[in-house]
Amino acid sequence: MSNVVVAMSGGVDSSVAAALLKQQGHTVTGVMLRLWSEPGKEDSNRCCTPDAQAQARRVAARLEIPFYVVDAKEIFRATVVNAFLEGYTRGETPNPCLSCNRHIRWEFLFEHARALGAEYMATGHYVRLKKNAAGWIDLLKGIDPAKDQSYVLHVLTQEKLAQALFPVGDYPKAEIRALAEQFGLSVARRPDSQDLCFLAGEDYRGFLQRHAPQASQPGEIVNRAGQVLGKHTGLANYTIGQRKGLGLASAQPLYVLGKDAARNVLLVGAVEELGASDLLADGINWTCGEVPPAPFRALIKSRYTAREVPGLVTPLENGRRAAVRFDAPQRDLTPGQAAVFYDGERVLGGGIAIESK
Repeated sequence: MSNVVVAMSGGVDSSVAAALLKQQGHTVTGVMLRLWSEPGKEDSNRCCTPDAQAQARRVAARLEIPFYVVDAKEIFRATVVNAFLEGYTRGETPNPCLSCNRHIRWEFLFEHARALGAEYMATGHYVRLKKNAAGWIDLLKGIDPAKDQSYVLHVLTQEKLAQALFPVGDYPKAEIRALAEQFGLSVARRPDSQDLCFLAGEDYRGFLQRHAPQASQPGEIVNRAGQVLGKHTGLANYTIGQRKGLGLASAQPLYVLGKDAARNVLLVGAVEELGASDLLADGINWTCGEVPPAPFRALIKSRYTAREVPGLVTPLENGRRAAVRFDAPQRDLTPGQAAVFYDGERVLGGGIAIESK
């Protein structure tokens, strides 16, 4: 058996992950990150409120495992929150969970785990791992399709996957809650957190207004012909494909087609103008372990809640970038979101969308 550090959040998934590993005979240590919150809102950060810490300590005591809290406020602010603010300032729609998993959990916390003598680090993510015939470790979707989190873990390298454990990925969520009851864990019925932790339940627009007011400067709304149709309240307040809330009088419905942050212009058009067949992704991590030698067919997921759609992926610049050609135009391709490539249930890799057409 091995020494394992479990990243605990005070929620049911990470708690059951720790319990399952303890049951399997591993030497388990629970570690919780204390993340950055706006001053005065520390009690509202869903990932590390005092209540969440108390819940995690209670679980650790029940399981009779050591438990530590690690201060990650400064590095979280500098990497995750700043990237979120900078992304919106560039006219993008970033997903901070990607940078958190890459830099906070699987770099910062992973190094703390190694310092504690851990051979593996475990989390409560709904994914699975399996070594294939070539010796690579495949990152697979979780058994429960409604809870699968492989999209946000496409950032993991083979080195990280070799030292990762995901005990809950083989179970549906309902069974995880039942296991929590069987283990006598106080978090068995605790509701899942859906919001970005550092927003503390607030709409992101107010957060941006305080911390990146330049992302919320009013500007012009134009069509493809360059005709000025009205004024927007700040590019950060709009999403690609949005129809309602534009404040425009028009004989036909208008949709957000794109954003020009350099000119602070919101581009709108008719529904038939919406959609793109090509996407360029940057900073590709080939989760599968190697850069494919030629263009390949895959299912592509272009945001966390999107369905997978078929297309052709062409590695570029020695695999650092990839061009995606979808079989059919996609309505809501958004710079700042990840494009993740799948072969069935296996994650091949993914990167951040930087442009579409």
